[in-house]
Amino acid sequence: MPEALRTLGYGEAQIAEIEAYAVGHGNMAQAPAINHTTLKAKGFTDEAIAKIDKALPTAFDIKFAFNKWTLGEEFCKAAFGFTDAQLADPGFDMLAGLGFSKHEIEAANTYCCGAMTLEGAPFLKPEHLPVFDCANPCGRIGKRFLSVESHIRMMAAAQPFISGAISKTINMPNAATVEDCKEAYALSWRLGLKANALYRDGSKLSQPLQSSLLEDEGDEEAVPELLQKPPAERVPVIAERIVERVIERMTQATERRRLPHRRKGYTQKAIVGGHKVYLRTGEYEDGRLAEVFIDMHKEGSAFRSLMNNFAIAISIGLQYGVPLEEFVEAFTFTRFEPSGIVEGNDAIKMATSILDYIFRELAVSYLSRNDLAHVQPVDLTPDTLGKGVAESSLSDGASRPDVAAVVRSVASTGYVRSKLTVFQGGAAKSAQTPTAGLAGNGAVVGMATATAAAPAMAAEETVSVAAAVDARLQQIRTARLRGYEGDSCTECGNFTLVRNGTCLKCDTCGQTSGCS
Repeated sequence: MPEALRTLGYGEAQIAEIEAYAVGHGNMAQAPAINHTTLKAKGFTDEAIAKIDKALPTAFDIKFAFNKWTLGEEFCKAAFGFTDAQLADPGFDMLAGLGFSKHEIEAANTYCCGAMTLEGAPFLKPEHLPVFDCANPCGRIGKRFLSVESHIRMMAAAQPFISGAISKTINMPNAATVEDCKEAYALSWRLGLKANALYRDGSKLSQPLQSSLLEDEGDEEAVPELLQKPPAERVPVIAERIVERVIERMTQATERRRLPHRRKGYTQKAIVGGHKVYLRTGEYEDGRLAEVFIDMHKEGSAFRSLMNNFAIAISIGLQYGVPLEEFVEAFTFTRFEPSGIVEGNDAIKMATSILDYIFRELAVSYLSRNDLAHVQPVDLTPDTLGKGVAESSLSDGASRPDVAAVVRSVASTGYVRSKLTVFQGGAAKSAQTPTAGLAGNGAVVGMATATAAAPAMAAEETVSVAAAVDARLQQIRTARLRGYEGDSCTECGNFTLVRNGTCLKCDTCGQTSGCS
């Protein structure tokens, strides 16, 4: 730092003042509010003040110098009247107990132990602050830090001269969003970087802690206690407090949402590794999964009972609001017997266990997780048909019920691989034909209207088909952008293999074809 300040044109006296502001003076002789004079007025002796001045150069905070180990337990009791309970309490602040205010303690702390930043340093010009910016804000009062773009562009300047990737972490503030991460990756790709390692401040509970992470509203008294502990001991304490706050803010009292007595769902029969499995689902009125029943054919009573009770546990979790996605992530790719080839299921052809098959089936049917299927839905149909055009009313003006809505009220909507398609309008048209024939000239008008409406109906069906084709093409483009090669993984069977040097690596299970 001194060399950089000399290069910027600062004198030796100015450099000394700037450096003392950053790292501290190491004594209390001229400190504001808390100094030799004010301490003597509180009852400190010259010997006690000398002990404090000796401890200050190695202290991270001024509070670490004012304790029973520096001054002596007997002196603290006799001079200030502190009790054994106060001195034994790790969170006891001796300076506050002596009557000093928080503002006075902070001012003295900055003078004695330093601000740990150059922001606010005397003589330093604001335009020179960017020279000393670091990856993260420095000290308790620091606000400045290097931007994400500066990290990436610095790496991009060196990447053309390096054959491999650069081992460099791009630090992001705690307030960084998903969009910020996306833009960082996009900028790295545009500049030709071979790797990008992002780290958002505070995303790991085990990261080295800073005092700024400890301070919070209503928690000032807990800060001295934590600061007096070694860093290795602070981690579990602050981790526990963060978890408690997350639970307190996110956990809400939830009630179990029960199903109606008459409910929808579907039954899927399949054979996994030679063992028959019957999966029955129950749905809420909106089509969301609410319960599952699992039955095994010709299995022992113990195994069947375990599967039945497992299904009950999953059903209760779903009814209390546990997302199906959590169960899918927890139980897919579990490996135990029976496993192997799956028969009787259109989309899933291989499973590593009964649970793997069940939650693949639920993910495909209720979450549209076709990445967990081995056969895509579009591969099962030779053609794509529209849903038909609804007619708002009959020829006599009476409103016609929505046939599709009636059917959906009694059919499972969660089963997204739809086996039932309702075409609207056929019955109504056939019923209108004889009526129109008895209307004389009105029949000609009715036929002309129907003839004119036919191209519009065909156009709407064409638009529906085109939208479905565009959606499929978008999935293909997305897969290509992710680098999928189109081959299936030999380990999990998913089509998520990406190029990894001269070999392939599976994004789903991590299996490689020979390279790491």
